[in-house]
Amino acid sequence: MSEYDAVAIADVKELKNTKGRILAVDFGEVRTGLAICDASRFLASGIGNVKVGGIDKTAAEVARIAKEKGAVAAVVGLPRNMDGSEGARADRCRDFARRLAVAAEIPVAMTDERLTTVVASRYLNETDTRGGKRKNVIDSLSAEIILQNTLDRLKNMV
Repeated sequence: MSEYDAVAIADVKELKNTKGRILAVDFGEVRTGLAICDASRFLASGIGNVKVGGIDKTAAEVARIAKEKGAVAAVVGLPRNMDGSEGARADRCRDFARRLAVAAEIPVAMTDERLTTVVASRYLNETDTRGGKRKNVIDSLSAEIILQNTLDRLKNMV
């Protein structure tokens, strides 16, 4: 049991009560993709990857970037299987989200990220992005898709 287990993860609905930029995170053990939206929450934009290694160092670096970019909240992708079940990867992302919430001192929600990597891969195939360049953008593009989906969801909430 970790000291972070008691840290609450926000519900996406709670982000509706915040005003300003939201940071999205596609957490990975090697590369963690990041995206941020404009203050009006209209458009998500990828801002690159973090490759520091280790869950604590990654949470600290993402928290630093969140502060630097003026993020008032964050959303972390929650990997689920196609049947909706969760595995060890989802537990690891949930642990990361809790650590980020503590480090950044902002609400952190999680959202289903099923198919975001598939959509990102299709886009990169259509734009003929290959090799090392593809590796460098796919995680950030996945975070951008996670964030844009979240922004669209927030707009449609009553």
